[in-house]
Amino acid sequence: MTTMSRTRQWGMAWVFLTLAISVHVIDEALTGFLPLYNSIVESWRESNQWVALPTFSFSVWITGLVLFVSALFGLSPFVFRGSAFLRPMAYVLGILMTGNALGHIGASIYWGKLAPGVISSPILLLAALAVLITTCRERRSATKSCSAAWRNPALGAGGRQRTNSRKSVTGN
Repeated sequence: MTTMSRTRQWGMAWVFLTLAISVHVIDEALTGFLPLYNSIVESWRESNQWVALPTFSFSVWITGLVLFVSALFGLSPFVFRGSAFLRPMAYVLGILMTGNALGHIGASIYWGKLAPGVISSPILLLAALAVLITTCRERRSATKSCSAAWRNPALGAGGRQRTNSRKSVTGN
C-alpha cells in the first residue's frame, strides 16, 4: 500500500471513531449513564478522600461531549493529510476509548445486566482498535523506519542492514 492509502485509512478510522463516540454519547444519555456515574463517584469520595473525579450536571456533561466530538470532527482534515502531530493524540484516544468500551462491557458482565452505554460499546471498541491499527500503519509508512525492520529484524532503522560496530580483537 502507498503512504496515501494508509493515510486515507487512518482518516477513515478517525471519522469512524468520532461517529462511534457520538453514538456512544447518545447511548449513555438515553440509558442513564450520568446519574450512575455521579453516584459511583460520590460513593468513592466518601470512602476515599483522595478520589478527585468530578461530578457533572447533564447540561455541562452533554455540552462538554458535544464540544469534544465537534473538535474531533474538526481535526479530521488534518488526519486525512497525515499530520504527525495528531499521532500521539490518536494513540491516546484509541487507548481511552478501548478502555471505555471494555469498562461498559465488563460492568455489564459483573452486574449481570446491561450497563448504561453498553449497547454502543462493541462499535466503540472496533472503532478504537481501528484507529490504533491505522495510526501505527500510517506512522510506519510515513517514517519508513519501522516497516522494514518489522519484516526483517536484521534490518535497522530506515531499512539499512545492521552491522556490528565492535571490532573483533584476537588477542595477539
